[in-house]
Amino acid sequence: MVPAHGSRAAEPVYRPILACRRGELDALSHLDPTAAALVAPILEVGAIDRSTMDSVRRLPPGLVPAVDVSALPDTPATELGRWDVPLVPVIGLAESDHRLVVHGAAARAHGRALVRLRAGQDRAGPDGSTTAVERVWRHTALAPEECDLLVDAGDVCCPADVRSAEPRVRRLLDWARRHAWRSVTVAAGGMPPTLSRLPTDEPIRLDRWDWQLWQRLADAGVGYGDYGVHPAVPGTGDPGDRLPTVRYTDDGSWWVYRWARRGGRSEERFADLCRTLVSAPHWPSAGAAFSWGDHELLRRARRGAGAGSAANWAAWSTSHHLAYVLATLVRPDDDTPPSWRPRPGPSQRGRAPR
Repeated sequence: MVPAHGSRAAEPVYRPILACRRGELDALSHLDPTAAALVAPILEVGAIDRSTMDSVRRLPPGLVPAVDVSALPDTPATELGRWDVPLVPVIGLAESDHRLVVHGAAARAHGRALVRLRAGQDRAGPDGSTTAVERVWRHTALAPEECDLLVDAGDVCCPADVRSAEPRVRRLLDWARRHAWRSVTVAAGGMPPTLSRLPTDEPIRLDRWDWQLWQRLADAGVGYGDYGVHPAVPGTGDPGDRLPTVRYTDDGSWWVYRWARRGGRSEERFADLCRTLVSAPHWPSAGAAFSWGDHELLRRARRGAGAGSAANWAAWSTSHHLAYVLATLVRPDDDTPPSWRPRPGPSQRGRAPR
């Protein structure tokens, strides 16, 4: 991790890219103050409505999200300065001149911005990329030192993806060293775009290829980001798959629980899923105290509450994921950011998908 600048007590050690939806926002809202100071979420906004705005305003003090509205039209409603809440604008290299100006105003209100460089799309070469970021700095009236850089590798879902992404990301990091960025983070997504082909009624282990990519880049000294427990490509997933699903993060892997057992009420089916989870070797020794999500899953295992909804399952899975990543990145005996080398953990035996 890049050391804290000046008198700032701590810098974020983790930048998850999350959809600006109820489940992900609920998980963020339950971070305690210590964790909130170490997480700098990047929220991808697909629509702006009152509920979204209210949820963002309820995030914990000290947690200042970066907001990406690049998927929305360039209108007054998408101007982040109108949100009346501390936000960091996410700036793409292809933004319009007008949007760069309004992003610059929002950035100056909080003191920084985040420039998002998509490794699979922004392939202008070193000189072209420099021209593009100089345009960003000119229209936003920001200096490089006021901008965090996010190198977004997109989806890496297999060993071949990791092997092809690594040299591409390294070339971008070599280019990034030409400029005095506030910090540099590499993010990728490793969750498959669909889970519907996986077996049901048993935990299935999936590799976290995004984590493996970052481990291979550990010598570069960059920060860590990911897409939480969801794919990087927006709009993918299983819209017709309503099976109770928990995506549970472990050392270098996820355990996917999809329960289709027939008979009984949905509460009983989800309670069976949760009982299987809390008796598994990858259930943390801290149990319900590990995260808000783990607390809620244990309640369901004890039949202390209902089965919830898809948004709840996403919230509980994301809550555990955020806690697990932070526990891996931050040394428990040190309140300062780590040296950005992943800490090895015990391997887990489990079944790989068929």
